[in-house]
Amino acid sequence: MTGFRLEDVLPLTPLQAGMLFHALYDSRAVDVYTAQFVFELEGPVGVPALRAAVGGLLRRHANLRVGFLHEDLDEPVQAVAAEVPVPLEELDLSGADAPGTVEDRLAAFLAADRTRRFDLATPPLMRFTLVRTAPDRHRLVMTSHHILLDGWSMPLLVRELFELYAHHGDDSTLPRVAPYRTYLAWLAQQDRAAALDVWRTALAGIEAPTLLAGRGGTDVPAPGELPGTLVLELDAATTHRLRETARDHRLTLNTLVQGAWGLLLAHLTGRPDVVFGTTVSGRPPEIPGIESMVGLFINTVPVRLRPEPGETLATLLTRLQEEQGRLLGSQYVGLTEIRGVTDLPELFDTLAVFENYPMDAEALRTAQQALPGLSVTGFSGTDAAHYPLTLTIAPGDTLKITFGYRAAVLDRAEVARTVARTRRLLTAMAQGLGLRADSAPVLLDGEREALLSLGEGAGLPHTTAGTSIPDAVARHAARHPDAVAVAGVGEQLTYAGLRDLAEETAGALTGLGTGAEDGVGILLGLS
Repeated sequence: MTGFRLEDVLPLTPLQAGMLFHALYDSRAVDVYTAQFVFELEGPVGVPALRAAVGGLLRRHANLRVGFLHEDLDEPVQAVAAEVPVPLEELDLSGADAPGTVEDRLAAFLAADRTRRFDLATPPLMRFTLVRTAPDRHRLVMTSHHILLDGWSMPLLVRELFELYAHHGDDSTLPRVAPYRTYLAWLAQQDRAAALDVWRTALAGIEAPTLLAGRGGTDVPAPGELPGTLVLELDAATTHRLRETARDHRLTLNTLVQGAWGLLLAHLTGRPDVVFGTTVSGRPPEIPGIESMVGLFINTVPVRLRPEPGETLATLLTRLQEEQGRLLGSQYVGLTEIRGVTDLPELFDTLAVFENYPMDAEALRTAQQALPGLSVTGFSGTDAAHYPLTLTIAPGDTLKITFGYRAAVLDRAEVARTVARTRRLLTAMAQGLGLRADSAPVLLDGEREALLSLGEGAGLPHTTAGTSIPDAVARHAARHPDAVAVAGVGEQLTYAGLRDLAEETAGALTGLGTGAEDGVGILLGLS
């Protein structure tokens, strides 16, 4: 904050504290929480008016002028600067003499811009670039750190920006700002101990984290790494049937997608009790003006799914929705504190984010009503999280799920199979929820046959006709009793030990009434 006049000091929300930690943990890495929105503009752009609009936007919202300080402090704070430089730059890519096409040069700039880190101690933590691609054609690139804003805030911010552009930065036509500090004050007044008791009950009995990528998967990405993406998009007819199925059972579309992901996690990890993360809006309705506040309100919390033997999808999903409903009043607590009630080092490494605030065409039409002679013809946005796999669910006429994954810990081919499994399961759900949850279709074409073929067995290479496996083990134990027969993680078993264990087990089964050729089930634990 050197060189800036201090206006105010604010506390951090739990998610802001988490993002600050990840940004500081490895300053060499690409900060995945750098978000980028690109607006396509047609018509003449007045640069002075745009500069006044950006400046006006930052003057209106104190929490857009913050830097995050932590050194020599007991707790990190948001320090509000009284004034900040207007973060608007211009770039002309329309020159015919430059190498490559305009689109190639634009793509290169956008990639470089997204990997350009913010210094979180120095505001503003957002920047705008007006990129000229042709006469009267521009891209307005808005890049910000996620620690400032959530998705709900983006349409609000864009509408204000265009309104300010039309009035050269004069905000007299806009409503008064509902200050972000009002929410922070509400947050400080909550009974965190009571909320943690609710989470302690909800998460009781969890024995291990649900890790798709294995331990270490939630570490900070390697330098230069941005997530890869694969997209699942259901057709309009399937999306409509899925919505109707949810409505028939008084469930939300989000519940169906969460249930599908939980069932897939159970299949992929072999666990009957799974946990994954989700993002909640974090906007308490009792705060006046909360729906028009700009800032970071969201929070990441766990979702737990425990399918019970024989229950239908309808029963499972109804129970899931009811359990989530009981947690609504406790969703403001930070994930670190929630994890603490379980005594586990981590809970999950996958995240499912349901976008109920899209920057859609209607929002853009509303925004550009104040722009005579200038049209917003399109937009795109990129965002990410530090988890190995993040599902971003965008509802619409067609349900779209973007799978963002870290290639360093998850193989693209396996993620593609996960996308295909998700499609199969959601398509089945669209047909109805009477199916048993433990029979949900998560296998792809040919996988069931391949799995069944594994049980056919093969010839034993080191035995002769008429020699059983126990006989072969016993003979080898007699000749080489101390040779290693079985090796596992940190453990070894000699042939003599294997023989003795087999005989002990056989005696125990015989004592329980098991006879020759009787089938015996084996329960294998998870390592």
